[in-house]
This record gives sequence, structure tokens and C-alpha cells, in this order.
Amino acid sequence: MIGKLKGLVDSFGDDWVLIDCGGVCYEVHCSSRTLQALPRVGEAGVVFIETIVREDMIRLYGFANEAEKSWFTLLTTVQGVGARVALAILSVMSPSELSSAVALQDKAMVGRANGVGPKLATRIVTELKGKVPAIGAVDAGTLGLQAALGEGVASGNIADAVSALTNLGYSSAQASAAVARVVAKEGDDTATEKLIRLGLRELSQ
Repeated sequence: MIGKLKGLVDSFGDDWVLIDCGGVCYEVHCSSRTLQALPRVGEAGVVFIETIVREDMIRLYGFANEAEKSWFTLLTTVQGVGARVALAILSVMSPSELSSAVALQDKAMVGRANGVGPKLATRIVTELKGKVPAIGAVDAGTLGLQAALGEGVASGNIADAVSALTNLGYSSAQASAAVARVVAKEGDDTATEKLIRLGLRELSQ
């Protein structure tokens, strides 16, 4: 079983990279985020590997870090999410953004990925509630949010506050962290307007 490849970047395709490991080139399928994070052709690169074996193929999937790999594995446990859809999701969302989306039950955020319709997005955030990968996939903000809310699912006022902050240009991770800090101090029944105001204050510090 291949866990990680270290070698020279040989060439790129639309959704794959060739990694030259001592003269043997491995074709590794990756999210666009991982492809963009890899070094240029001829330079040394590292990808974490998930191998999928089927009757008609053996395919390697590569990831920039363990968090992305953990999310890929978790996403593919959801009915209707194959490797291609999982990579599409990871192409538009970082592990921390995925963690926030699941914690907030934000199906619209997940639905931005190609091949993910409203029903599948709802299934993803519902089935993955409480199953966030443990290895580096959850940033401090999301952990704080989940701890504050108990079960990792945001109530309407909290989800609305995070959405408002992201609409102001903050990342999902930043907004979640700020709202989590406010909720920890003020309680989860704090009015949306107050959450937004105090969240902005947290973000300005």
C-alpha cells in the first residue's frame, strides 16, 4: 500500500500529476487545490496517497496534506459521492472550510462544487455531522464552534451570523472562529445582530 510519494514532478494534466520516483512515474489524480500547491515540473514534490482498487482499474489519488486525504476518505463514505465528486469538493473548499460547512450544516457552501446538487449537499452535511476528520482537518475556530454548540450543529442565529461575516469578505474559518468566541462568552441564544457586531469586534483585534 502506498501512503506517500516523494519525487520529482514530471508533468501535469487537467486533474493529475506524474510523480517520478527513481525513474518510475506514478499518475496521481488530485484536486485542483493540490495541483496548484505542487512545485513546478522538475522540482521535488510530496503527495499523500489513497489507493482505490476496482475490478477494472487501480487508481492513485494524491493530496497536499493528511487533512485533505482524511476528508477525501470521509466524503467517499457518503452515498452518491465517488472519488471524482470528492475531488471536486476539495477543489473548491479547504479542509477547514469543509469542517465549518459541516459544523454549520451549510449545504449551499458544499453545493458550490461541480456535480453536487442540493440533495447531495444536504446528505453530505447531514451524514458527516460529528464525523469531522481528526488529523489536522479542524482548525481552532471550528473546534471552538463545535465545543460551544455541543453537537457541532449551529442554530439559525449562529449560522446567519457566520454567513453575514463571510459575505463581508472574511473566510469561513475566520467567521466561525469569531462567532465561536462570541458564543462562548455570550451564549448560543445571542441575537444574530449582536453576534455579528461582536464577531466583527473579535475579527478586528
